[in-house]
Amino acid sequence: MQQLNKGSLGHLSAEVRFNQAALERQIGIVHLGPGAFHRAHQAVYTDNAMEFGGDWGICAVSMRSTGVRDELAEQDNIYTLAIIDEQPSYQVISAIKEVLVLGEQREQVMQRLVAPSTHIVSLTVTEKGYCLNGVGELDVSNNDIVHDLKNPTCPISAIGLLTLALQQRMQNNTADLTIMSCDNLADNGTKLGRAIIRFAENIDMQLAQWITHHVCFPNTMVDSITPASNDELRARVANAIKLQDNWPIQREAFTQWVIEDNFSGPRPAWDKVGVTFTQDVSGYEKAKLRLLNGSHSTLAYLGLRCGFETVNQAISHPALFTLINTLLKEQVALSFSAPAELDVDAYIDAILKRYSNQHIRHLLSQIAWDGSQKLPFRLLGSIQDNLSQGQPISLLCVGVAAWLHFIVSAAHKQFKIVDPLAERLISVGLQCSGHEKEDVTRLLNIEQVFAVSLVNNSVFSQSVTEAYLSLSALNSANIDEQIKALY
Repeated sequence: MQQLNKGSLGHLSAEVRFNQAALERQIGIVHLGPGAFHRAHQAVYTDNAMEFGGDWGICAVSMRSTGVRDELAEQDNIYTLAIIDEQPSYQVISAIKEVLVLGEQREQVMQRLVAPSTHIVSLTVTEKGYCLNGVGELDVSNNDIVHDLKNPTCPISAIGLLTLALQQRMQNNTADLTIMSCDNLADNGTKLGRAIIRFAENIDMQLAQWITHHVCFPNTMVDSITPASNDELRARVANAIKLQDNWPIQREAFTQWVIEDNFSGPRPAWDKVGVTFTQDVSGYEKAKLRLLNGSHSTLAYLGLRCGFETVNQAISHPALFTLINTLLKEQVALSFSAPAELDVDAYIDAILKRYSNQHIRHLLSQIAWDGSQKLPFRLLGSIQDNLSQGQPISLLCVGVAAWLHFIVSAAHKQFKIVDPLAERLISVGLQCSGHEKEDVTRLLNIEQVFAVSLVNNSVFSQSVTEAYLSLSALNSANIDEQIKALY
């Protein structure tokens, strides 16, 4: 079987989608961090957008690893996206024109960053790559930042690299550059912009002022599950496209990209291929955090309590499906004001469809990680807002009660939990003796998770206690009956 590359595209299966226009475009975007998520998400949107014109090919830059460059070089940087759904589909992506490695190709990277034809720099470098401290500001004590401040012409961090590129663009009088974070970090563009300006202030105050006036850092929100590639995927893709692709990627059918409408220069026709432009990215972030992530955590702890292993198994139980659906529509949706562009009912339906995808094996135990860090944002914020507005909280408290049971069970059955507060949680869990009301009081006194004002609210404490008592009686023989009793 022929290998996938530019020379073999004529042999693609007729059922495989391929945008010829994207293959012929030149580079207009530099992307830092070309991992699987970028290749399954932003690169695909960009590939589709080039059908509507513009040179928006991508120069992908790896900060350290040579893997993606060396792997994709064999295929002229072309690869296949497999959509995992009841009816799988395949698309060959050619948006990435080259892959460079900063450590080995620094000069070429800088040439791309400062080129007048480059109008957008995007990033997926994980939260760690922004070198921020606990309050979201640049951490000047970070080892990479310390290095870059001492060696500003040879940076190793994304912050230092982008600042150097902006300095050269200022000297060349080349503005029209938008720098866009695509990482799962709240207010990601705002934080990235502040970090770069703070770094620039340590180099050249004039540069910091120039960046402030000439460069936009739009906030964004991204979403799509991207499982790791494996040999089974490679075999499936080869059978579908009739060519050998050694580096395909896969993702669920659902995908979302929300971008603040705040650009310094031109941009691709992303709005024509599914991207939402808005002035209220934070509203979408809250919707995702509360509707998607909040129900995800509730389903995880409830599903584990019922003995299920995966998201699909849990949501496939009719009583659990009804509980999550009711939670979303009758309690979570009341806790916030959605952006004008967001159809909340359609978003909820999409969430439930994602959970029901039997082709993605998403473990409840993984979702259950770091509960002490997640619950305040995913559930407790909704509870507090509903309480202040006189709205119901009973099903929101089911998720909290299920987490409390998860902690007590972990403590007494001696299984390890992944959580920064694991030691404290297990210690409190071991103090729980089976006197449910006393146990709930003890657990709610974990001050790193529960605010005193919330614990002292009788409606909240009573709702959690009632849910905790109901879940205490749950076993494999009465799942249907006990879950129905909760809603």
